[in-house]
Amino acid sequence: MSMLFIIVAALLLLGPLIAIHEFGHFWVARRLGVKVLVYSIGFGPTLLQWVSKKSGIQYRLAAFPLGGYVRMLDEREGDVPKDQLHLAFNRQSPWKRIAIVAAGPLINLLLAMVLFWILYLPASEQLNTRIGKIIEQSPAAQVDLRVGDQITAIDQQATPTWEKLNYALLARMGETGTVNVTVDRQGQVLDKQLPIQNFVKDQKQSPLQSLGFLPYQPSIPPILGQISADGAAAHQGMQIGDKITAIDGKPVTDWYEVVEIIRASPEKLLKFTVLRDGQSLELNVMPQARKDAMGIETGFIGAGIQAQNFKIPDAYLMKIQYSPVEALYMAADKTWQLSVMTLNGIVKMIRGLIGLDNLSGPITIAK
Repeated sequence: MSMLFIIVAALLLLGPLIAIHEFGHFWVARRLGVKVLVYSIGFGPTLLQWVSKKSGIQYRLAAFPLGGYVRMLDEREGDVPKDQLHLAFNRQSPWKRIAIVAAGPLINLLLAMVLFWILYLPASEQLNTRIGKIIEQSPAAQVDLRVGDQITAIDQQATPTWEKLNYALLARMGETGTVNVTVDRQGQVLDKQLPIQNFVKDQKQSPLQSLGFLPYQPSIPPILGQISADGAAAHQGMQIGDKITAIDGKPVTDWYEVVEIIRASPEKLLKFTVLRDGQSLELNVMPQARKDAMGIETGFIGAGIQAQNFKIPDAYLMKIQYSPVEALYMAADKTWQLSVMTLNGIVKMIRGLIGLDNLSGPITIAK
């Protein structure tokens, strides 16, 4: 991902969020009788400026839109005429000042809830929380979790979707102990205690990979259908139509296996065995290193699979249709979950359980 792309994404995504955040302060301040002097989107030199003849407010667009501010009348920042003292921010009651300061974050939360509500309205078909794969020698394998088990709760918290399940696991980030996984196995309810140690603190694996169970994934033959001209695969002679049969001598039959090995091997030489026109060839390819959206370094070779048609078994699917009221509840719940998860992460960072890399800041959001 290029730096230019990150900068453009930051401008397009964070700019409007900042404008809305500052508008929250601006709107509540005016409703509560505080005089606003400047409403600025961005910092640095002013590019555009307009002064309202009615209110006298200066509206500005500055050169660096990764920020903004609302300047209010305040005795601490300059002299205030006696006839305008009642309009100064510092002269307001505590509850008014709290409301003005809190309005920015609250309007961002409200915006998030509205957007989530829109996303929850359409009917959808999703994977249910039935386990599709158990990783060998993982905590899940050790406690006899099985393919087909449906996970119903994590630490007694209901997990009707994989999203809810991931939130419940992320709440344990950085911790050591056990995670209680409740499953439904053909009508029998079982509780399994999976050991964790500094859970996903190093971010080398996702929470699901760390515990060793994954959602259903269709079996996709590892036949190359796309080759990037500037990728490691092209440089080492891989071609469209090649079928990868082994990596470092280990047989592979599924594209997901190939992806996992490549992602886990940045700048590590791998020996690929491929089948081309009936002949078996060996190609040495070193995956290039890059960081994903969460800042984790992963490998990639610049190759993709051939288009495949597949059907997911009905046992792994569920249909979801929320009413407008139900969708609003789901949106509010998701906004709450994300807020709690962020605050929980900050607390754990202060306690030293996780590092800065485990928290997604503005630049990570832009990525």
